Amino acid sequence: MDNTAAWAGLLRVHAALVPLLDQELQAAHGLPLTWYDVLLELNAAPGRRLTMTDLGVAAVVSRSRVSRVVDELVRAGLVEREPNPDDKRSAFAKLTAEGRARLKAAAPTYVAGIERHFTGRMTAAEAATVATALGKVLRAHDAAGVHIVR
Repeated sequence: MDNTAAWAGLLRVHAALVPLLDQELQAAHGLPLTWYDVLLELNAAPGRRLTMTDLGVAAVVSRSRVSRVVDELVRAGLVEREPNPDDKRSAFAKLTAEGRARLKAAAPTYVAGIERHFTGRMTAAEAATVATALGKVLRAHDAAGVHIVR
């Protein structure tokens, strides 16, 4: 397999599976995948909050969309904005108790979807190889100072 085939395969898998996971999360929990991603990043953050800049780096949602997604989550009561006392120009996005509860309720659907559509289609060794290879790419870009959305 040549390098472009690996790249094309990654793009095709992403294009095929993201809409499936989104559809499953919306049908079962009323959460778009973009919302789930932001809630997941906030839940993992210290104090369950991140500046909008840090959230834009951490979330898979594009930096230009993260503000709009946070606005939607605020309207839904799943996230709140807090002023940043250290920088008056920025704000924190903070996970609410309701946001954490919705994330926790949706997690089994998300994990099962990943298993059903992605890792369940390969052996454990293949899944480990994919994770190792993609992690290697991300670490190389991090070391070079290139910010990659996660």
